[in-house]
Amino acid sequence: MSKREMYEQKTEEILLPIVEEYGFELVDVEYVKEGSNWYLRAYIDKPGGIGVNDCEAVSRRLSDILDEKDYIEDSYILEVSSPGLGRPLKKEKDFRRSLGEEVEIRTYHMIDRQKEFTGILKDYDETTVTIEMEDETEKTFEKSEIALIRLAFDF
Repeated sequence: MSKREMYEQKTEEILLPIVEEYGFELVDVEYVKEGSNWYLRAYIDKPGGIGVNDCEAVSRRLSDILDEKDYIEDSYILEVSSPGLGRPLKKEKDFRRSLGEEVEIRTYHMIDRQKEFTGILKDYDETTVTIEMEDETEKTFEKSEIALIRLAFDF
């Protein structure tokens, strides 16, 4: 397990009871470097959406515990936020909740001369994702081919 994965996992373990206490859902935790800064990001959600006050409450509680446990070696910026409209599907519960919804898929390599696909999420398992395309045909992707899958949103 990499240092990054360990930090994410440990943060998730700390954060889960806090988030559940508020009646929120922990969507994801990521530890990433952008430019010269490290970011520890937690994405939370609830029915009807997360507000700034929700993020602030969780952030304060998490920050105190992170200061106390002090397991992250680097200096970092803590962010707690909503997953936003283009929420990526990462965990089994994300796929389950999104069945029947329109999703966007980006692949690492060209498939049928394209890398971006949109369709209704029809099925998934541990290794594949199946969508129904606009022409009502079904297309199955190996998860290892998928760079990003997220809910589609129209403006």
